[in-house]
Amino acid sequence: MNTRIVHVTADNIKDYPQAICFINPKHPQFHHKMDWLNEQFKNGLIIKLLFIEDVKRPVGFIEYVPGEYCWRSVDARGYMFIHCLYTNGKKFQHQGLGQLLLQEAEKDAQDMLGVATVTSDAAFMATQHLFIKHDYKLVAESGKEQLLLKPFKEGPLPSFNRGMLSPHLDKGWVILYSKQCPWVARFIDEIQPVLQEKGLVPKIIELKTPLQAQQAPALYGVFNLIHNGKILADRYISTTRFANIVEKELR
Repeated sequence: MNTRIVHVTADNIKDYPQAICFINPKHPQFHHKMDWLNEQFKNGLIIKLLFIEDVKRPVGFIEYVPGEYCWRSVDARGYMFIHCLYTNGKKFQHQGLGQLLLQEAEKDAQDMLGVATVTSDAAFMATQHLFIKHDYKLVAESGKEQLLLKPFKEGPLPSFNRGMLSPHLDKGWVILYSKQCPWVARFIDEIQPVLQEKGLVPKIIELKTPLQAQQAPALYGVFNLIHNGKILADRYISTTRFANIVEKELR
């Protein structure tokens, strides 16, 4: 299988709209994510797309960044941190493509302490099995989330931050979100009819810096749906799922 990997940068990203999480370029959130990426490229964010011969669209994607600038609720300073890794569709799984993407992150992290990532039993990227297969070790586990590490040098281990709920988050409805995921940013617009129907006026807080995401209540960092201090969802959900959660809470 002939493959090629494209490093997406601020200079060529307009040629690779698939780097915007496969969202339609005509959608408003596409441009919001574009703005977010252009800021994060300055912090060393790296996106690489994997192509195979005779297939126009990329079949693999990886996004990673120096741990100081990661958008998960972890302390991964000194490590390269993988935000997301996946292959597109079952047809291209179990063919070593995930390994090729992992090798890119590891190559770019050779002068660092190692490579870290958060995986989950809930779908949003490759599961822990891919990483463990390629010599990553489980550092910590919380519920359905796992913190994994491939060390290159001795140093402090990465750890979960598990940001404590601050006083302004423990009452009423609160949504914390970031434009790191355009689907999450899109969600904020899509739920407006549900909010109007239910008469809800949640506190909506945009996480604008990596440090804010690293201190978020949920490990995924960039999305937190909270009601009276209880985390009800910690990653992108559909409008229907949101309406069902609200209905259950209001009973």
